[in-house]
Amino acid sequence: MTAPVKGPASYFPSIEKKYGRPVAHWQELISTSPLTRHMELVAWLKEEHGLGHGHANALVAHTLAERGGK
Repeated sequence: MTAPVKGPASYFPSIEKKYGRPVAHWQELISTSPLTRHMELVAWLKEEHGLGHGHANALVAHTLAERGGK
């Protein structure tokens, strides 16, 4: 039996379903953005790309953690 996905990644299936793009798309946007601070990136995803706060926060948290914080 597989353990359930926890943390930010638990949002990924609903993000892909709601916005019609793979998580890799959003991670690429975050990684190539000139913004580097967590809440700046969250606000940018919400304002420029129409993501909800929880989804934007999960994507940013996961992406920043993968690249070692910031």
